[in-house]
Order: sequence, then C-alpha cells, then structure tokens
Amino acid sequence: MYSIDWNEFKIFKKHTEKEGDNFELLLEFLKSYYRMTSPQEMYDTMANDDLAPMMLEKRDIKSSVDLEKILFKHYL
Repeated sequence: MYSIDWNEFKIFKKHTEKEGDNFELLLEFLKSYYRMTSPQEMYDTMANDDLAPMMLEKRDIKSSVDLEKILFKHYL
C-alpha cells in the first residue's frame, strides 16, 4: 500500500490530457504513477489516505469489489 502523493497528483492533473472528475483522474494517477493494477491495492491505498476516503464515500464505494465494479463499468 502506498501513500498518495497529492503534490504529484496535482502535477499529473495539470499535465495530463485525460479528462474527468478528480476521482477518475486519481484512478488514472494510481495506475500510472504507482503502476497499480489491482482494485484491492487501489482501494486500500485510497481508504487509508486522509482525503481519498471522501471520494470513496461520495460514490458509495465501501470495498474493493465496489471499486472493481466502477472500474469495469468505466473501462468497457
């Protein structure tokens, strides 16, 4: 599990050509910056952060299974 480097996220967000809300960009950031591929690892990292749990709560994501459903739906 990693700690999200929010300063690096801001740089990523500023220089990426991808569009979306902050949650979608955070998922892209976790995949690209930390090379995460596992929904479990993404969820654990986000759940143990100071800010990211608010993003999870807003989308009613309570487990890695919930996150996996969103990832699957989003990338079909």
